[in-house]
Amino acid sequence: MEAIVLAGGSPEDPLARRFGVASKALLPYRGRPLVEQTLQALHRAGLEVVLVGPPAPLCPSPKAHLADQGGLLANLEAGLQAAQGERVLVSTGDMPFLSAEAVRWVLQNAPEAGFVYTIVARSTIEARFPGMRRTYARVREGVFTGGNIALLDKSLFRRALPLIQRALALRKRPLALARMVGLGTLVRVLLGQAGIPELERRVSQILGLPARALPTPYAEVGVDLDREEDLRWLGVD
Repeated sequence: MEAIVLAGGSPEDPLARRFGVASKALLPYRGRPLVEQTLQALHRAGLEVVLVGPPAPLCPSPKAHLADQGGLLANLEAGLQAAQGERVLVSTGDMPFLSAEAVRWVLQNAPEAGFVYTIVARSTIEARFPGMRRTYARVREGVFTGGNIALLDKSLFRRALPLIQRALALRKRPLALARMVGLGTLVRVLLGQAGIPELERRVSQILGLPARALPTPYAEVGVDLDREEDLRWLGVD
């Protein structure tokens, strides 16, 4: 299987600007570009990598290195076109702790679905990384944060891209987004009353492809670098 690593971004991102790099995935961490932690974990898990992001010498080298297309979905589309297989793993390039063991676990335990999205329980994050702030959502099964790894069926997911683009375009128009998701579902999510199977069914209906969540016991899948406070927590100057 191939992996697509999304390492694009703007040099005006606060973290990129602080270190003078083209995207935050290239900021120095433990003496090397941050994205190399992701590349190393994927390589050790036996995956070939298609990286989408600004040019930079990286080790291990990806199988293919594509230019940043200027946006998350455009980068994903470029990666999907370059990948040879029909099923791919998609990862962000800003996970400082990602391990090959975690990647292998996801590959071995992912259900058969067109879109598999990893989630990590708050208790799992806090047990390993106490004090690390994340954004969480409550569902009936517990409190979770979104993971930074997903598995996609290329042909099915390509058909869903227009809907995903529409959802992103509506993200600052809550009423329009609520109509798309379904007001009842949205209210239940906000109240923490929705369950994972219910949300899987609704996302599957919206995207037109089978979607499943994968609760993951590896905290590093749910930890990335987004803010200055993340750097302070890591002790990066």
